[in-house]
Amino acid sequence: MGLGRTDIWQTGIIDRPLPDVLRAGQLAGLPVTWLPDPGPFRFIADPFGIWHENRLYLFAEAYDYRVRVGRIDVFILDHALRLLAHAPVLVEPWHLSYPVILRERDGSFLMMPESGGSGRQRLYRATDFPYRWEEVKGCAFPGAMIDASPLFHDGRWWLFHTPWHEHEQPRVDTLHVAWADSLTGPWHPHPANPVRRDIHSARPGGTPVVMEDGTIILPTQDCARTYGGAITPLAITTLTTREFAAHPLRSLHAPAAWRPATDGLHTLSAAGRVTLVDAKHTSRSVIRRAGVDITRITRELVGTMLR
Repeated sequence: MGLGRTDIWQTGIIDRPLPDVLRAGQLAGLPVTWLPDPGPFRFIADPFGIWHENRLYLFAEAYDYRVRVGRIDVFILDHALRLLAHAPVLVEPWHLSYPVILRERDGSFLMMPESGGSGRQRLYRATDFPYRWEEVKGCAFPGAMIDASPLFHDGRWWLFHTPWHEHEQPRVDTLHVAWADSLTGPWHPHPANPVRRDIHSARPGGTPVVMEDGTIILPTQDCARTYGGAITPLAITTLTTREFAAHPLRSLHAPAAWRPATDGLHTLSAAGRVTLVDAKHTSRSVIRRAGVDITRITRELVGTMLR
């Protein structure tokens, strides 16, 4: 048996707003608080967050290699970034990840997680924030999407995403854009789609932000060396319903001080005064790989016997 390669992601909170991080152009030396290790065969990734009543509500993908279907968990932290509570909040039969969090004008909360495994993009509204969510019916998204990243800009909604196509691999080098007058749609695909093809800077990897000079910066994933190897900020200089222009900035890598999580970085999201990140270390342990496979096989056998 060869050595298995297992990506283990960990989620951190940088005590700096995202525009400051982007202007710094590097992550080394920035103060970071890490969420607790979730235990063997598990990881926490794709963090997005929002402040409410002086608490940070951090939503993330919680993944267990023995289950192989991601769910969405919430981590509640106080103003000093001390963890107060943690709970699963959204579980579906299909894989969930990348839980973008938005607040509506009336103060209610929306979540737009990646849900392409269900065959379409879904939107949820909190019925009891942050613990209970229900799907918003009647949304008209442009098909199933990967890492859909919305931005309200110039009076309309923009959606940056990678299309979900099971037959197309590795699904890391294409960027599409859509626009709408309402978050629920109908959404209009940009006529220049795909607006970008580049394994270094196409698949979204976090919150798009508008800088002081009006440039939109979209964090994208650099997957040339490995999946989620680094974040490449993509500077979007032209964004209209007919035109698109952008160029990549210098990539951001997990600094040496984050060891062992220095093998990749694939989310950079804004949450007010803090920036949320995830970084990975790649395990090459034959014991870990065997343990995951044996556990999965045992679960499948037990499930067959019970049917």
